[in-house]
Amino acid sequence: MKIKIFVTFLILALTGCEKPMKIVESSEVDISIAHAQFKKSDKKIGMFMDKLNNPQTSQKDRIQIICKYYPAEYKNLYMPALLTLSPKDYTKQQLLENLEIALNYYKTSFGIKCAT
Repeated sequence: MKIKIFVTFLILALTGCEKPMKIVESSEVDISIAHAQFKKSDKKIGMFMDKLNNPQTSQKDRIQIICKYYPAEYKNLYMPALLTLSPKDYTKQQLLENLEIALNYYKTSFGIKCAT
């Protein structure tokens, strides 16, 4: 009988000492995911800009970056993450205008016209 009481006490003591699981709120997870997405996308956009500014980059590659890859990355990953992280600092319209300014700069600099 003493052994049953001791074992029961031991089990209760051990389970009582465990830390309760922390419940992570959905917004914390969203912010964490957005932050990781933003960092990854920002790095990729930086690589695009480095390629565009590199005199060794072919015109064909510049066209692909300006007309396809850069806008897709910006609109689909960078912009949503930035809006999640800083909704008070940016609007979708502002970010789309910034994209258009950047793309127009590169299009003008390299004489590129994208097929629409």
